Amino acid sequence: MWCRRLACLFSVPCWQSGSTGHRSPWSPRGRRTVPVAAARQHHTAPESLSCAWQLHGDHLELRYANTLMRFDFVWLRDHCRSASCYNAKTNQRSLDTASVDLGIKPKAVRVDETTLFLTWPDGHVTRYGLEWLVKNSYEGQKQRVMHPRILWNAEVYRQAQVPSVDCRSFLETDEGLKEFLQNFLLYGIAFVENVNPTKEDTQILAERISIIRETIYGRMWYFTSDFSRGDTAYTKLALDRHTDTTYFQEPCGIQVFHCLKHEGTGGRTLLVDGFYAAEQVLRQAPDQFELLSKVPLKHEYVENVGGCHNHMIGVGPVLNVYPWNNELYLIRYNNYDRAVINTVPYDVVHRWYTAHRTLTAELRRPENELWVKLKPGKALFIDNWRVLHGREAFTGYRQLCGCYLTRDDVLNTARLLGLQA
Repeated sequence: MWCRRLACLFSVPCWQSGSTGHRSPWSPRGRRTVPVAAARQHHTAPESLSCAWQLHGDHLELRYANTLMRFDFVWLRDHCRSASCYNAKTNQRSLDTASVDLGIKPKAVRVDETTLFLTWPDGHVTRYGLEWLVKNSYEGQKQRVMHPRILWNAEVYRQAQVPSVDCRSFLETDEGLKEFLQNFLLYGIAFVENVNPTKEDTQILAERISIIRETIYGRMWYFTSDFSRGDTAYTKLALDRHTDTTYFQEPCGIQVFHCLKHEGTGGRTLLVDGFYAAEQVLRQAPDQFELLSKVPLKHEYVENVGGCHNHMIGVGPVLNVYPWNNELYLIRYNNYDRAVINTVPYDVVHRWYTAHRTLTAELRRPENELWVKLKPGKALFIDNWRVLHGREAFTGYRQLCGCYLTRDDVLNTARLLGLQA
């Protein structure tokens, strides 16, 4: 449809320019403001700009930088960045959106090499940079990745030879912190070496990038096989791959592990890139990927041990995607904590089990398993929205400390250092 319109835009018959010798508003060279009444068909900026626009009854259609965009007129008025509509000092909207006439239409439209100008019925002028529109349009967002990542299996990660960051560099320099965060954003895991093996020093490390998220487990916790909590993790048993706190409405974003002591055997940590596995499902069985991203499930944590009494319930699909570009941003996978499936009708539940089996098979492929031995002095940060973790059974005394971090603050730190997050 657009191709036919564009062909018309650049092949307007000479008679449409008028026979009086005056320049028509359709002239390729004309960059004058064009009244809406005169622009009811279409208008182009100069051909060299690769920019063309067309007015419709309730929206403006604009092609620029190989992107076809459609903007509702109310949207165009609401996002005005003029001084009376937007506070550039606070980066906040000043315009009362509810005051904008839902039937508003621009009185005149003009486009030059870099900017779209809209004049509204009350005489107010809105200016938008064409590059800004490409970046912030729905169509532009569909083409963008919110969070650049490198998906990996065990071999991909080993070959990448992702370096650990030294504790001193991490704590004292922006360069060390930025390197750590870049590794974390790309791979979903990152290591810091030469950390003093104490809970206090691990806390200092964690607070370098985020606010510690206090949960029912406290702020900083010690972790050993004393069954002090009603959770399989507080045993010596093996743990299958899973994400933590699936029973929270918003699962914790980042998990920190630091092994302080292990006098025994076994206990290696298992790491699996859940997004890599989900990508394989998307390629092989897109209908199953879609089902896993739309069917809501309950996860539940019931605890009555000692003085700990909790009943947590979190609801959400296994795979969570941004609806505009289908980009995966959260996997909620924990077979231990999944509650009774009573949110799925009978004619869907069997298909869900089939899709869940497909994803589980990918998560359990040996080639996708990265095994690491946590030792005193080496702290591990895990993106709990992406990377599943587990462990093999162990003997002897094994003590870890750690915490959860608020995801928003980690991403905030990364953006302040110039990283896309």
